[in-house]
Amino acid sequence: MIERKMKTKIKGRIEETFERLGGSGGKALITFITAGDPDIPTTKDIIFALEKAGADIIELGVPFSDPMADGPTIQASSERAVKKGTRLNDVLQLVKDVRKKSEIPIVLFGYYNPVLNYGLRKFARDAKAAGADGVLIVDLPAEESDELKRELDKEAIDIIFLLTPTSTADRIKLISGKASGFLYFVSVTGVTGARKAVSGKVKAYVNAVRPHTDLPVGVGFGISTPEQAREVSGYADGVIVGSALVNIIAKNSGSKGLLKEVSSFTAGLKNAISR
Repeated sequence: MIERKMKTKIKGRIEETFERLGGSGGKALITFITAGDPDIPTTKDIIFALEKAGADIIELGVPFSDPMADGPTIQASSERAVKKGTRLNDVLQLVKDVRKKSEIPIVLFGYYNPVLNYGLRKFARDAKAAGADGVLIVDLPAEESDELKRELDKEAIDIIFLLTPTSTADRIKLISGKASGFLYFVSVTGVTGARKAVSGKVKAYVNAVRPHTDLPVGVGFGISTPEQAREVSGYADGVIVGSALVNIIAKNSGSKGLLKEVSSFTAGLKNAISR
């Protein structure tokens, strides 16, 4: 009788983080920042400050000249980073530098054009070598993602997709079957940006996703206060905050108080979802 050795799936940082938090009833705080805004060295310091203040996962925006899915705040941050000369290879080097001191999960968040120009195979290999854990390409539909997913799967890098309030049951099933790491549920239709309130319908939308997947569900777009974060943490596995944080960075760019402001805001969010 021939014995067959079964391959054991190695858990990645993202999966381990959600399992660790879920085991104690906790929820993940996922923070978005744009790499290179205001500059690469400061971005690295911000990542360490976010982790120390309670962030569980970092979404690291890859600057792009036409960030069509983003609102004014993140668009402006991407424009500033592009003007500073920040490119995809700079972002990968940043991740590599962060890995010298930190094991916080990092998701590369961006658009398809820079990745395609870099080369899908090379991108997957270099992202793995740098220490990236996940990739989210906002303008790459799941139906057209197979080539990139194949390369990322070879390197055990999670591919994360967006779900929206308009996603049909069939689309939820399709995306759930392709995704890994977690699902990113967009709380509103439209572009990113801080909002005064989170729609009361989001809870029902998230509950509708649950039967189709075992993956954690993170909710983002529009969450800008501890109160909103606490509300969303009541039904989501992760709370994603971007524009509000990017706005703080923009307002305090060049100030000695930048890291303090970032830390204070992040700690307030983490405290709110930990109650």
